[in-house]
Amino acid sequence: MSSASALPPSPDASSTPAKAMRHEGAFGPAVLALGVGGFAIGTGEFVIMGLLPEVARDLNVTIPQAGHVISAYALGVVIGAPLLAVLAAHWPRRRLLVALMALFAIGNLASAMSPGYVSMNVLRFVAGLPHGTYFGVAALVAASLAPPARRASAVGLVMLGLTSATLVGVPIATWLGQHLGWRAAFVMVGLIAAVTCVLVRRHVPDLPAPQGASPSRELGALTRPQVWLTLGIGAIGFGGMFSVFSYIKPILTEVTGLSVNTVPMVLSLFGLGMVAGNLVGSRLADKSLTRTIAGLLVWNALVLVGVAFTAPYAVAISVNVFLVGTLVAIAPALQIRLMDVAGDAQTLAAALNHSAFNLANALGAWLGGVAIAAGLGWTSTGWVGLALALGGMAVFGLSLWQGRRSSRPGA
Repeated sequence: MSSASALPPSPDASSTPAKAMRHEGAFGPAVLALGVGGFAIGTGEFVIMGLLPEVARDLNVTIPQAGHVISAYALGVVIGAPLLAVLAAHWPRRRLLVALMALFAIGNLASAMSPGYVSMNVLRFVAGLPHGTYFGVAALVAASLAPPARRASAVGLVMLGLTSATLVGVPIATWLGQHLGWRAAFVMVGLIAAVTCVLVRRHVPDLPAPQGASPSRELGALTRPQVWLTLGIGAIGFGGMFSVFSYIKPILTEVTGLSVNTVPMVLSLFGLGMVAGNLVGSRLADKSLTRTIAGLLVWNALVLVGVAFTAPYAVAISVNVFLVGTLVAIAPALQIRLMDVAGDAQTLAAALNHSAFNLANALGAWLGGVAIAAGLGWTSTGWVGLALALGGMAVFGLSLWQGRRSSRPGA
């Protein structure tokens, strides 16, 4: 089943040839500008994980307490995505993107000047607020500038900024934080975000909000079963990746027996996998959205359960870490599906995709921790990942069933 036959075209995407031709020359510079914003957000989200000891020492708290700033950011993403998407539904796209990235820049620069533990948590929460809405609106803009058959590839190019941040931005920011103090890392992120504001203002076309856009219309997305089911695919099925990756360092050191100095090199393979998965997944989604989601959920299950078997072997687990990174391939496909099933409530649905992924992060890490605490060992996280992948398949199957049922005459 192709995506074209399964779902209607997105009303917020430019599906007419005249509209696509009007912005044809703007596509490359606009997507590059949007991707730089994704790079800033990706770097800001993940760099703190490598600087927790430095943050804890400077703020005079324990490392587990310092870890709360990660949770504060994730909470900001979950709350900010629907809130800002609804409140700013009627804003022109370019103005909204600049405002969101300005808020992200302010949140990170203020984090760099945080005087204490409480203020740091508050400021990380603020920095997380624009995350989901930025990616949602950026995806809508990129899709509207691309030909109809390349919408997923356009979204993938925007998300390439996020995935490449794990490979380039995070290591650089971590190095700065370790040599110049952790605050320097957030200064770097804030400056990249400020540059993004300039690039978006200069290169993204001044697209208006959809005609009749309003907060009440955006909230209509929450009445659509397919929106909830698609979010469920991401929140459950994508959680398996985090169940494994959250504990990848002890897996590599305690099970595989690698030295601590070797771990960063293996983790770089995860970043390469994310970049490759993002590019390949978006291309596949352009060819057949439904088949791509189904196939990637199966791939998800195979890769994650493989961790339980490859963990004792250095070469095998290194390859598996790369493959775990490729699981991000499903993100552009789910983003496009959300845009297609949301009808005229595009902004909220697109933004909620990243709330779902942050819930997947929390769910996967928590369930992986439960399995480890139960004495099942570090590799049990692979079996947890398999269970979550199967859960995602079940939700996807329910989504297809509900879609066919609602399309029957008289339904």
